[in-house]
Amino acid sequence: MTIKVILLIFAAVILTAVVTTLLTSGKMRKKVAYMLDALEDKELNFRFDENRVIGRRFNRTLNRLRSIFDKERHDIMEQELYYGRMLDHVQTGVVVIESDGRINYCNATALSLLGLATFGHVRQLRTASETLYDAFVQVTDRKEERASYYNESGKKTIALTSSEATIGGKQVKVVAFNDISSEIAQNEQESWTRLIRVLTHEIMNTVTPIASLSDTLSSYLPDDSDETVRSGLETISQSSRGLIKFVESYRNLTRVAAPVKRAFLVRDLIERVLQLTREQSSAADVTFDYLEKSEDILLYADENQISQILINLVKNAVQADAKHIRITAEIDINESVIIEVINDGRPISKESREEIFVPFYTTKQEGTGIGLSLSRQIMRLHNGSISLTRSDEKSTVFTLHFR
Repeated sequence: MTIKVILLIFAAVILTAVVTTLLTSGKMRKKVAYMLDALEDKELNFRFDENRVIGRRFNRTLNRLRSIFDKERHDIMEQELYYGRMLDHVQTGVVVIESDGRINYCNATALSLLGLATFGHVRQLRTASETLYDAFVQVTDRKEERASYYNESGKKTIALTSSEATIGGKQVKVVAFNDISSEIAQNEQESWTRLIRVLTHEIMNTVTPIASLSDTLSSYLPDDSDETVRSGLETISQSSRGLIKFVESYRNLTRVAAPVKRAFLVRDLIERVLQLTREQSSAADVTFDYLEKSEDILLYADENQISQILINLVKNAVQADAKHIRITAEIDINESVIIEVINDGRPISKESREEIFVPFYTTKQEGTGIGLSLSRQIMRLHNGSISLTRSDEKSTVFTLHFR
């Protein structure tokens, strides 16, 4: 074979290799571009053929990169799911608001506190309360906001804080808020307790000597003394002792004993309440029924104190001209016991709903205004709450929540 032929063969081989390389590199570039476009669109339903001889190793490398990216994406999704579930179990509501007001994220606690089934835009809050909407809009990382509103469980007061963040290239506001209703109610109760102690102390110090002195003066009066004087002293004595008795009733608010807790069935408690109120309810022609929504509900509490609350609610319903009283009990998803006392009597006015748990406040002519405030104090000692959750022409509902 001549040198010329050898050179021709060598040149042909080199040309073939160059052409093959050019064609192969072009296909490689197209494959890489296709894969990048698919990954950018978050589309992973592709796979390059690894059975062909040409480009097998390159295709295998691309498929490996796709698998690594897919695994990382699943790991991130699992982490997001984990953090989402974790946030759903905290007692703090968390809402992520985009600049246009749309909700990027909302945990289960936030939905529960706001009384919403879904939360898609911050303007939804206007249906609950304009004050609540303003608080979410105005809260910043430098200024804490507070808002009071009503939902299905009654009046709520929340404290809100926020911080700025960037998610997916968008500027968002992360709002965190907590229910401080019980804290405020406890502070109010402590203030009332201190006030009652001062008032009862001063009144007793003033009135007790008057009652004692009027009795003493009456005993010194001769039998033939002026009847007007005798009658006046007796009036002073009776009025003083009536005021002392009245003040003593308010002292009960500051002397609530620590609950002696034990486990008992709620249906046994309700049966006891119905027996103790049967005479009064029968006289008013009131019917009762009890609905147990969960089976064999056990309550760990002071049975005497809780029955005192329920008896007071039943008597209030009878005095409101109710003709039917229903008591329900259930265990909710948080393993809390919920007892509701429902009646069809006269509704409580909107003006009174804010005041009915305040000591001294009463709408009854002969009421003392301590029944519901005492009930709230007992529930607080049980780490629970009592609230008016509904009052309209159809029904009035008081809810006892045992956590």
